[in-house]
Amino acid sequence: MNRTTLSDKKRRAIALFSGGLDSTLAIKLVKDQGIEVIALNIDIGFGSTKSKLEHMQSMCDQVGVELRTLDIRDQYLREILFNPKYGYGKNFNPCIDCHGNMFRIARELMEPWEADFLISGEVVGQRPMSQRRDALDLVTGLSETQELLLRPLSAKVLPPTLPECEGWVDREKLLGITGRNREVQLRMAEEIGLKDFEKPGGGCLLTDENFSKKLAEFIKYDNLEVEDIALLKCGRHLRLPDGAKLVIGRHREDNAMIDAAITPKYRKIRLLDATGPISAISANASRADKELAARLTATYGKTSPSKRYSVQVGEETFEVIPFESKEPAKKYFINL
Repeated sequence: MNRTTLSDKKRRAIALFSGGLDSTLAIKLVKDQGIEVIALNIDIGFGSTKSKLEHMQSMCDQVGVELRTLDIRDQYLREILFNPKYGYGKNFNPCIDCHGNMFRIARELMEPWEADFLISGEVVGQRPMSQRRDALDLVTGLSETQELLLRPLSAKVLPPTLPECEGWVDREKLLGITGRNREVQLRMAEEIGLKDFEKPGGGCLLTDENFSKKLAEFIKYDNLEVEDIALLKCGRHLRLPDGAKLVIGRHREDNAMIDAAITPKYRKIRLLDATGPISAISANASRADKELAARLTATYGKTSPSKRYSVQVGEETFEVIPFESKEPAKKYFINL
């Protein structure tokens, strides 16, 4: 009887995939050794303001692997963001706990997805918090993936993992990159003809100073829920005298994002007789804060301080005169 033995079985790996260059190249290095790779993107809610799905699909198509996505935003807010065991980086980024959480989730998917090991695009010494040599060990410890997690870009400077020891992957065909210089990665991208890959840079908003300020200020007044995240990603953020939160759009794209992000916690503000921004204000705002919000919204529109304008705030309409300049708004800004 012709039966497939364990040694003949085609191996499968789950790759933690951000859509960036490093994770794409890590996948390529392993796939080129005859391993089937599933690219797993885990959504914690704090990616860039634009959807990266089209870009991630393009990267996966170019290296010939399947893309799967997993939304863990609710779990991330409940269990990770506000109580990280290993603290935060420079801003509101609990990178070690975050990576450990993602790898643990990926490990739990190995059995149902019939995978043999995990892949990460991490490079030793590239990130100051999460990719120090000791931090990588903390991440694997948190996720209990010590022998299962292969980091192909830095494999030669790390202890051999199970797929290397078992001969599923040839360690000699992996790399030993360390540090922040990306010359090797950029050369590889050119050699394989990778197109439209993301340039180096942090993709997580929790590492951004201004976003972190907005988030820290928000949780002083309210419990952060998944539905609140989208509004934090767009517009000018202000806190008004009676405590209302105001978000004013900066441009057409911002206006669309604010409009789409309004939840029952907020009321939409728009000018009725002039071109201007879309704004959002706390649903429980005082009348004084609503009137001020209407005036500030009008000030950021194509308006004149010598005229009165109608501004709709939720179901109410206010007649307001814009400020002569945007200077009065500055004292309410959160991220100055």
